Amino acid sequence: MFDLTGMTALVTGASGGIGSAICHALAGQGARLAVSGSNVEKLEAFRASLAKEHPNADHVAVPCNLGGKDSVEALVPAALEKLGQIDILVNNAGVTRDNLAMRMKDEEWEEVIRINLEAAFRLMRAATKPMMKARFGRIVTITSVVGATGNPGQINYAASKAGLVGMSKALAQELASRNVTVNCVAPGFIRTAMTDILPDAQKEALNARIPMGRMGEGGDIGAAVAYLASKEAGYVTGQTLHVNGGMAML
Repeated sequence: MFDLTGMTALVTGASGGIGSAICHALAGQGARLAVSGSNVEKLEAFRASLAKEHPNADHVAVPCNLGGKDSVEALVPAALEKLGQIDILVNNAGVTRDNLAMRMKDEEWEEVIRINLEAAFRLMRAATKPMMKARFGRIVTITSVVGATGNPGQINYAASKAGLVGMSKALAQELASRNVTVNCVAPGFIRTAMTDILPDAQKEALNARIPMGRMGEGGDIGAAVAYLASKEAGYVTGQTLHVNGGMAML
């Protein structure tokens, strides 16, 4: 099940902790990937490691600064040129600029909305036409549990993630008749390089909020994305799959 052989995928934020796990999950199921990120050197190193571990396909790197409108608009055409088609789009990249609302600067709000929400819209819009023409497509966007629950100090981030859910539901209704599905995966606390450096006391406090008593792994998110990207998930659209160990049962 969930065989993605012959399918192609564009993944943003590909070299990060969750992004790399998503890429390995998709490539492991046979997909050919266009990996994207803003750090060209880091991205190319990741592409090389991905190709070494999953030599089933010629994976390619397509750098992109999601903070720049022109760069975002050029990403899907560049990926199409290299892959020939885009069956799967994974909007994974995102940033945080945490601050209390009363202290939040305009630029902290604008940057998070521009990268997390607006860039995803532009990529969805660009991918829609070729997917509709092919009468097949899978759009999967990584949101967050805080998009549903909120989180103090993250009014910008929570707004961007909640916005992605609403946007995905609207697009799912527009594209359903063309066999293009649009869904979200909402991670809870996931163990990454950033969480690994937290003090033990802080980790214990975080784990205490999770019924399973531990943080998730990147592979948990990768598996959810691989399912939603598969043909077996063809009757699932407009949904948000929460992967959070029971921290928020929505």
